[in-house]
Amino acid sequence: MRQEPAPLTRHLRVRQERGHTVLEFRGEIDLAAAAEISPHLDRETDRPAARIVIDLSRIDFFDCSGLRLLYRARSRVLDRRGHVLLVCAHPLTLRVLRITGLSRLLPPQPTLDAALEQPEATSRP
Repeated sequence: MRQEPAPLTRHLRVRQERGHTVLEFRGEIDLAAAAEISPHLDRETDRPAARIVIDLSRIDFFDCSGLRLLYRARSRVLDRRGHVLLVCAHPLTLRVLRITGLSRLLPPQPTLDAALEQPEATSRP
């Protein structure tokens, strides 16, 4: 039985899974949540060659503040020669990702297992 890690904030849990750091966003990701998440996201994405998965499977709401977090994480990780993957199956969030074009830069996978099976090249520019 896998024990769930303690949350860093009420909107973020961080754990290691198959050599990746999984950043699990939770609840409503809005301006207030983004302010809570941002320092932790910056710490995790500051490592050289980081292998990051952002998991949105437990979110209830996602606005442009969340989009900024995703774009910032992707940019920081790629600048440090790492890779970042995204997990998202929520229809409205997927629609926002498509409309904004972020889904082309950070192709969403439906599950964590599917993301962890992706080759690292999927998140390269």
